[in-house]
Amino acid sequence: MGPAHVVGAAVIDGTGRDPRRLDISVEKGRITRLGASSAHGERLDAGGLTMTPGLIDAHVHLGLSSPIRTHFSFGMSAAEIAADIFATAGAALDAGFTTVRDTGGIDGGVVTAIARGKVRGPRVLSCGPVQCQIGGHGYYGAEWEPTELWSSHHIPGLCALSMMAGNADELRHNVREAFRRGASFLKLCVTGGVVGAHDRLTDTQFTVEEIAVAVQEAAARNTYVTVHAHNNDGIRNAVEAGVRCVEHGTSLDESAAALMAAREVALVPTFAVIEQLLRDTAGAGLAESTRDRVEGARERMTTALAVAKHAGVRVGLGSDLIGPAQERRGEELSLRAALETPMEALVAATRTNAGILGLSGRVGVIAPGAQADLVLWNGDPLEDPELFSDPTNAVLVIQAGQIVKDLR
Repeated sequence: MGPAHVVGAAVIDGTGRDPRRLDISVEKGRITRLGASSAHGERLDAGGLTMTPGLIDAHVHLGLSSPIRTHFSFGMSAAEIAADIFATAGAALDAGFTTVRDTGGIDGGVVTAIARGKVRGPRVLSCGPVQCQIGGHGYYGAEWEPTELWSSHHIPGLCALSMMAGNADELRHNVREAFRRGASFLKLCVTGGVVGAHDRLTDTQFTVEEIAVAVQEAAARNTYVTVHAHNNDGIRNAVEAGVRCVEHGTSLDESAAALMAAREVALVPTFAVIEQLLRDTAGAGLAESTRDRVEGARERMTTALAVAKHAGVRVGLGSDLIGPAQERRGEELSLRAALETPMEALVAATRTNAGILGLSGRVGVIAPGAQADLVLWNGDPLEDPELFSDPTNAVLVIQAGQIVKDLR
């Protein structure tokens, strides 16, 4: 798309400011002006629609777009797995998400294929494979399978869920390998997980000293570590080691939240995956026993969200959807809107997430100089946040100045 002007929309700019009726001028992939313009260019009439910045999902798993048990038991071909990954990437765009942070599952080739425009998808920041301790969260091999065979489940350039480390030296080797393969940040599992095979939610994983090794390696590359963590002991270990973000934080208490706030560590809660697994555990390719771990997680995470906000923790937004049913990514905003306000949910999914991803001012806001990532909604999501849950309500999606979806 050449120079263009989107006119007539009610604009919610991502800062928390009330909607305004503004015309938006776009050129060379960036927003150049807010307000009426007489300059040349295509005119896009958006009367009656609401404009937001392109949404950002800070916790996605494109590489887990196939049923998990089938995927990791060699029950699917690489072609099918690739088809599922790229279909999910396209669905993210269709739901209004122009940027995502992949927190484990894809290999660097997926990021490259999307960035080069070979397949449809959002802008992707990826940690590559998750860093896990032997026997910890992130391992889905059979119990009898030797750990050293786990890497045979990887498909180079396409998907690589996790790497296993038995000590600090092995972890250092693995994170260096992850960076070599294109990771732009690191993710460690420091507690057990809901979708776990060989661990418990109460487990802590990796020592403070081991986590600090990953922090050191990330700092050497001017980037950061985020951690999968559900319990407070794991959260404290990670914060003490110097991580910059916590994913889930399901049982976060006041003292851990205060520590996070003091160290400027962000939190990314993940509500949509809880709803997804309660609705259809089998559809995600998981055993029904997984439901036992999910039960009660919604209530604990709701409390954790309130505790984090009260402590002054920066709180982003992530869906954590897994399996083939990832079309309703925007449900995370609808769920958060019911716990906060629709505006707070939208700001979390735009400006706040941009800051967590290290992209402040470049995405997540409608302002001169920012990337022209824009979504036009059929209705007002501040009045009816359920609009976010249905991708058909995102009638026009623009990414870096290019129209990538148009249902007008």
